[in-house]
Amino acid sequence: MSESGSLGERIKALHEKLLDRVPVIDRIACVLHEPGSDMLKTFINSTRVGIPINGYEFALQNSESLSHLANSGEFRVIDDIPSVVNPNSPHSNWLLEQGYLSSFTLPIYDMGSFIGLLFFNSMQRAAFTPSRQRDILMYANLLTMAITTEREAVRSILNSANVAREIAKLRDFETGAHLERMALYSRLIARQVREYYDLNDEWIEHVFLFAPLHDIGKIGIPDVILLKPGRLTADERKMMETHVDLGLALAERVLERIGVQNLPDSSVMTNIIKGHHECLDGSGYPRGLSGDAIPVEARIVAVADIFDALTSRRPYKEPWPVADALAELDRLTAEGKLDPACVAALTMCADEAERIRDQYPDQL
Repeated sequence: MSESGSLGERIKALHEKLLDRVPVIDRIACVLHEPGSDMLKTFINSTRVGIPINGYEFALQNSESLSHLANSGEFRVIDDIPSVVNPNSPHSNWLLEQGYLSSFTLPIYDMGSFIGLLFFNSMQRAAFTPSRQRDILMYANLLTMAITTEREAVRSILNSANVAREIAKLRDFETGAHLERMALYSRLIARQVREYYDLNDEWIEHVFLFAPLHDIGKIGIPDVILLKPGRLTADERKMMETHVDLGLALAERVLERIGVQNLPDSSVMTNIIKGHHECLDGSGYPRGLSGDAIPVEARIVAVADIFDALTSRRPYKEPWPVADALAELDRLTAEGKLDPACVAALTMCADEAERIRDQYPDQL
């Protein structure tokens, strides 16, 4: 299997190969498990027949059969979906609407820990005979290897960045709860603008994972500037703005050091780092990019970053109420600085944003 292309593209290539042995497979999909929330969330799919389901999540504990698979390592075969699936959830409704008649489901693990599920669907009843199950299990190992290999690469990037933070003793608002909130706000926005910007679940997952690295370059900024309680001087501001290029250089060194500089989705990380201080009107830094020259992932993180800065306590300010912070984002949008779709997305989810803020408070 080629290592080039995104994970989704590689899964589609494996699907094509599997069809030579099991031609009845009309859909392959992977959902990931988020241990902290116990949520299963759509991730990647290869769909030949039907309309993919995207941006969907549900609690693993709410499905007795899937919980059993996760705990036992067994697989599940359904020979006649309409006879056993009730239209009692968005997923069940979607499954019945697509016309899939049979399914084969198995759990996947990474270093012994449950990480998600693979679903195989067919428009034929009783499509997954014992001989076909054996063929699918062989390919399922390749699918799992592709998924876990990419997860390990991403994990290595994040671990390296965290080590750099610890060595530099980067503290205060660039650690802890701020980074968790940044990731969650960014995912919240990305999910809302999914259709507007034609985003897929794999891409959104990488925005969620890499958003906390947006200001990693601040490990190279002296504390006397980084933590200054008052307004920065012009020279201090110029020094502060160098953190973007410092962060980009650090990210590229990390990618090279762990040998994943060609990881397709690493561009999401580098785009976030180098573009989240750019403004749509060209007034941002460090390159003065404008409009579509600023990647969508950077625009998403920019809105999340400003919102968190406004609604959090800083050495020089008290936290703003959510409504006031959203009003400020609207003002910046009217000035042409922020992406209107991203700001509107956050405004639509104001209650969820407030819940995230309250759930992940700064430790004083």
